[in-house]
Amino acid sequence: MLGSLALLSIFVAAPVVFILLFFFTAPYGRHTREGWGPTFSSRVGWLLMESPAVFVIVIVVFSSGRAVSALVLFFLFLWETHYLYRTYLFPFMLRENGRGMPAVLAFMAFVFNSLNGYANGSFLAGAPDIGGTGPVPAIRIGAGVALFVVGFLTHVLADRDLRQLRKPGEYGYKVPQGGLFDLIASPNYFGEIVEWTGWALATWSLPGLAFALFTMANLVPRARAHLKWYRETFLDYPSERKRVIPFVY
Repeated sequence: MLGSLALLSIFVAAPVVFILLFFFTAPYGRHTREGWGPTFSSRVGWLLMESPAVFVIVIVVFSSGRAVSALVLFFLFLWETHYLYRTYLFPFMLRENGRGMPAVLAFMAFVFNSLNGYANGSFLAGAPDIGGTGPVPAIRIGAGVALFVVGFLTHVLADRDLRQLRKPGEYGYKVPQGGLFDLIASPNYFGEIVEWTGWALATWSLPGLAFALFTMANLVPRARAHLKWYRETFLDYPSERKRVIPFVY
């Protein structure tokens, strides 16, 4: 019951978030601005809001009382690979700039990650035959896992390239060059979209689909805001670059 409510909440939230984010940009990172109440340091904000994603899914799966298959363990490994990076490595690679993250934003992300972890954990816990039988499920899972891995690496490498734009002690922004940055403004967001699309394909689940849709609803408008910011900040920003999907958008 709780898993169904969590899943419904994500499906309902996705179009709402998508529409709202075309009218205002979430105030963190380069888009930080006043008027959003108390703030955490960016590092603390990331740790707090992403931590439920690390723990909730594991608790749900292993407290279900059901046998945990090797495939479910593998899916948990993929999930935790992303979120251990996102929660406990990425924040400590950030260079604090003193602007912080609004507490209200961290709280909303905390709630989403709790719901999302519960919905996906409930599916994994209740799906002992998740792999199915025959060649079609195997091909689907293989394709989904390949997308997940490619998306994760794209995301991590884009984060690295953005960090390397700044020399030690620098805190400003520069125009990134090379690789996918020559095609789109936000390869890190493109990587996350590919990653969770792969998760949805591999798990072939409603929670996976809901997460993929929510990821797009959150990151496509933000990538649009990034491109607009780049063009307004750097007059020589390449005009041919798209927002988040190479050659398309």
